[in-house]
Amino acid sequence: MTLNVSDEAKHAFVEHHPDDCRAVGQILDRIGDKWTVMVVGALSNGRLRFNAIMRQVGGVSHRMLTLTLRALERDGLVTRTAYATIPPKVEYELTELGRSLIEPLRVLATWAIEHRPTMERARAEFEAVKKDE
Repeated sequence: MTLNVSDEAKHAFVEHHPDDCRAVGQILDRIGDKWTVMVVGALSNGRLRFNAIMRQVGGVSHRMLTLTLRALERDGLVTRTAYATIPPKVEYELTELGRSLIEPLRVLATWAIEHRPTMERARAEFEAVKKDE
């Protein structure tokens, strides 16, 4: 498959200030952790309570979900609303900024799924060569 990359895309990072590149790195760190993408996906259909997020994500510990939600809240991607009820009720929802992340994540996920076989072959070939060295 031949990929045609526009001149604009080729120079996207070269023309940016180092602070812009750091900002890109920071968001990639945020979405690149184990749970963020799944939490954003769970919240993409609307607000949820903590246990509902935990069920939808699956496999995440209480502590890791708490840390992930706090990081997303700190970055302005999620809002946390606590209600003065007994028992306490807390809901999480994507902010406008968080919702704006859904489409780029969808594109990235599509790319990853589409190219996974090629990357797996490349890894296997690399490992075979390294094993023989």
